[in-house]
Amino acid sequence: MANFVLVAGARLGAWAWDDVVPWLEAAGGHGVYPLTLSGLAERADGAAPVGRQGHVRDVVDFVERAGLRDVVLVGHSYAGVPVGQAAGLLGERLRRVVFVDAGVPVDGEPFVAQWPDGGAGVRASLAENGGWWPCAPAAHFEGHGLSPEQIARIVAGSTPHPGTTLTEPAVLARPLDELPATYVLCELGGDEHELDGPVAELVKGERWRLAKLDTGHWPMFSRPRELADVLLEAAAVSPAGRE
Repeated sequence: MANFVLVAGARLGAWAWDDVVPWLEAAGGHGVYPLTLSGLAERADGAAPVGRQGHVRDVVDFVERAGLRDVVLVGHSYAGVPVGQAAGLLGERLRRVVFVDAGVPVDGEPFVAQWPDGGAGVRASLAENGGWWPCAPAAHFEGHGLSPEQIARIVAGSTPHPGTTLTEPAVLARPLDELPATYVLCELGGDEHELDGPVAELVKGERWRLAKLDTGHWPMFSRPRELADVLLEAAAVSPAGRE
């Protein structure tokens, strides 16, 4: 049996997985652990932005404190960056890492470096908002297969994101191509959601697999059952990437 540790993207917390958790639990025997990162949701206590590598330590410390093994570590969107770094620190505790329409860490580069403008827009926003990335408006979520009610739920639950986690360089303890991994590509949105950059190369490796969902960037809301099925399938794949 697997232990799923679920980490949602920027501005979101453990609550974002509420519709996925029942489907994973219904499969029987698995542990399911949605995780809120420091500075977000119920952990948004108004303190200074999270320090260097803070979100990576959140993940590693949680797994170690809970004594978890056979961990399927899931990172959505931004969370792929700390999750990808944490996966390399878990050693034999890790069964598989799953990137859900996510960024992947590049050693020595921050999350925002992968943006078309190199992160200039995000850095400017952080400077204007005291080091925090403000919440996105409802229009940001349109065109992703979400109902108006789902969009309203995301907007209502979002909290500003600690900016240092977006701009600090990634530190890889283990090359990503050595990790047993699945990348979940959410295809709704056209060409902008095609694989490119480091992910396009990583999925060619024998230890990586590619899964696809016909939905937008927030599948835990738009397609929770289908996403749970993908995660369960990923948990069943051997470390070498074969059944």
